[in-house]
Amino acid sequence: MAGTDMPLEELLKRLERLVAESLHLWDMPEGATARLINVSENATYLVEAPNGSPNGYKAILRVHRENYHTERAIECELEWIAALEEADAVVTPGHYLGKNGKAIQIGRSEALSDPRFMVLFHFLEGHEPDESGDLTGPFEELGEIAARTHVHSTGWTRPADFERLVWDIDAVFGDSPTWGDWRDAPHVDDTVRPVLEDVEAMVRERITAFGQGPERYGLIHADMRLANLLVDENGTRLIDFDDCGMGWFLYDFAAGISFMEDDPRIPDLKAAWVRGYRKVRPLSAEDEAEIDTFVMLRRMALLAWIGSHIEAPEPQALAPDFARVTAELGAAYLKAMRT
Repeated sequence: MAGTDMPLEELLKRLERLVAESLHLWDMPEGATARLINVSENATYLVEAPNGSPNGYKAILRVHRENYHTERAIECELEWIAALEEADAVVTPGHYLGKNGKAIQIGRSEALSDPRFMVLFHFLEGHEPDESGDLTGPFEELGEIAARTHVHSTGWTRPADFERLVWDIDAVFGDSPTWGDWRDAPHVDDTVRPVLEDVEAMVRERITAFGQGPERYGLIHADMRLANLLVDENGTRLIDFDDCGMGWFLYDFAAGISFMEDDPRIPDLKAAWVRGYRKVRPLSAEDEAEIDTFVMLRRMALLAWIGSHIEAPEPQALAPDFARVTAELGAAYLKAMRT
């Protein structure tokens, strides 16, 4: 959870205090408590209370990382989620208004020098698909979900002063990349750096030629991986729009295989995703042929992310082999593009 020089353990203790002191900002049953369930860009908590509904009260509280999104950017995320739900494009979580009638609350605590933006989302039942199981069906459905969001994206008139992240070439390879410079990631040494430099050059060249036409580029979820799907007998829900912004539609597939790009099942999962996508929205053979370029763009972004978030548990676990495997994937990509 970048954005502070404070050790993660100490930061989480202070955030825990902030959350406990902030639950009163919403109407919720007496005795509600919050438990940390995920830390990445933001800290996410499960809020529970023993009473308030037949099954007890549950909600999801997101405490935003400082200096990552402005308040207006978070408002825009919530506006797109609401528009997707209203259009019956995909099932997404709603959010609660605070006692002051606002969706975004500002949490303050003496434990932290700066306030934090906070959003309380509805709790959705379900579980993420099992990565070790058969993923063909989930990825075909993921392709359909992606296509529905893209259809909505191309037809939706965005609100005035719409503000979200931009996932373009500069966001990954520019002078001020969103997640940092991949060269600063752990284990990017002389054995992998030359390959990755060539990968960056190839990705830049091909995506520049691919262009940003409205049929290829628009508002995307940008983190549509299995961890952000909830599945049960009632269907599949898409959650966590925190990274949504302007980018290439094919980037949503690349994000879907984040951290598993070297899995031998990927060609079959790509075929399943494309099959599902084409049930909803056309995808040309030319576009399909460029999917691997966006996979490498995303993988390089994730390499940078690991370097800039190394204090968090997930990047620490991934760091030992990530640069080496990225270079191996990159070498295979370069060979395929040059053939």
